[in-house]
Amino acid sequence: MFERIKEEIAVVFERDPAARSNWEVVTCYPGFHALLAHRMAHGLWTRGFKWLARWLAHFSRWLTGIEIHPGARIGRRFFIDHGMGVVIGETAEIGDDCTLYHGVTLGGTTWNKGKRHPTLKNGVVIGAGAKVLGPISIGEHAKIGSNAVVVKDVPDNATAIGIPARLVESHEATGRFAAYGIARDANDPVAKAMHALIDHSADTDKRIDQIIAELQRLGLKIEGADQSRLDASNLNRIVD
Repeated sequence: MFERIKEEIAVVFERDPAARSNWEVVTCYPGFHALLAHRMAHGLWTRGFKWLARWLAHFSRWLTGIEIHPGARIGRRFFIDHGMGVVIGETAEIGDDCTLYHGVTLGGTTWNKGKRHPTLKNGVVIGAGAKVLGPISIGEHAKIGSNAVVVKDVPDNATAIGIPARLVESHEATGRFAAYGIARDANDPVAKAMHALIDHSADTDKRIDQIIAELQRLGLKIEGADQSRLDASNLNRIVD
């Protein structure tokens, strides 16, 4: 038991650069408190002490602002950063090395009993305010962007953003921690439009250069033909 607690403390230092000491983690981290309470509540739940498990989970929510149903199954090295507003439903399943930020909901989409909450495989990162809804599966090392609403399966090593969530990137499962599940290629529409205009301008310049070169070959003198053209790669870097 104490080895597991030491492991949970070590995870905080791994994923939160603000952590300074073991004492600070034990006394000031609501995610750590909520996880300890859930370990106890889940043990009571599986042994048939349903009401006591629910009461302990209710007390933990009052203390930490994090609501975890005692029936939820959570793996090792789970980390909730900040924590306020996190909700994890009864049939949710969370693998090892997962990270949730504040405001995340692992919720259901039906009032029917049975499996109705998400399954997170190992290494999943879910950004602040994201909602993952229904009995769906989030693949290993997948990332969910902040405020995304996910209602469909997400494959391994993928990133999902937006409402409703869409896949925007695949990446190697390097194990490197990615704060807030931010995708590198989550460009906004204005930036995409700018890139398209720059590419079109560069293509037009190339065609003009070809025409000028052909006219000069025929013996015509073109004023300003040596003027430098648009460098699309440099402009793309400026826009980025």
